[in-house]
Amino acid sequence: MTPARVLSRLWRTGTGRFGLVAVAVIGIVALVSLLWTPFDPRTVDLAARWTGPGWPHLLGGDANGRDILSLLMVGARTTVLVAAGAGAVATAVGVLLAALGALTARPVREAVAVLVDILIAFPVLLIAMMLSAVWGASLWIVVWSVGIGFGVNIARVARAELRRVQRSDFVLAARASGLTTVQTLTRHLLPNVLPVFIVQLSWSMAAAVLAEAGLSYLGFGAPVTEPSWGLLLGDMQRYISLHPLSVLWPGLAITVTVLALNLLGDTLREATDPTLRRGEAKPQAHQPVVVS
Repeated sequence: MTPARVLSRLWRTGTGRFGLVAVAVIGIVALVSLLWTPFDPRTVDLAARWTGPGWPHLLGGDANGRDILSLLMVGARTTVLVAAGAGAVATAVGVLLAALGALTARPVREAVAVLVDILIAFPVLLIAMMLSAVWGASLWIVVWSVGIGFGVNIARVARAELRRVQRSDFVLAARASGLTTVQTLTRHLLPNVLPVFIVQLSWSMAAAVLAEAGLSYLGFGAPVTEPSWGLLLGDMQRYISLHPLSVLWPGLAITVTVLALNLLGDTLREATDPTLRRGEAKPQAHQPVVVS
């Protein structure tokens, strides 16, 4: 199926449109913030401390007089970096472990299965906190720890799907025709497990956004020199009883991003899996009419 047809199917549903628009807006805001923001997010303006939404500070100012809209725009870069980076790491780890656990000799498959079970037992956030405590707060620590942690989850689900598709007649015919294991994997196995993989990947990216925000909120994620929605939320929550509206904006940004990624993944699965496409079931011809 071509990308144009997939986008067309996504646009037909309300959840697909919401996911596409929200993710596109966040990506565009992250790109625009590289070139322009309404105010310099590092500039302290005491006259703008805790100003309400209005002009020129559309979302108001924080405790130091910094423009909240500018902080959110710059923080979108961190969100996009973490989501894309963790997704790439999770993809590489998930495909590698799933392939090793499904297509190799039995001793290797069993060893990979044991390794996956061991890695799943360790909470992702705990691993990220331990690594951050040793090497210091860094976005790359978050990307690698979250990517590896959720890549293991992807491998566990994708391995079972690969094993199921591997027993299909068309895969057996492909092997009989002389295709190598790598060719069979790339041409037949991965395309047929793509719907399940897409959903797991979207969940991993959404979880990466939540993990980065939570770790930054606790001081184990982005360093104070890097803009982050989690850091902004941690700064604002100290004044929530006095200025509750200021906490709304970073929390809303995190919520919309996670919701959009989850909905987009679910809709992508429906768009790429023929058995789950809604509203496209064609009636069978020459159906007998039963008269009671």
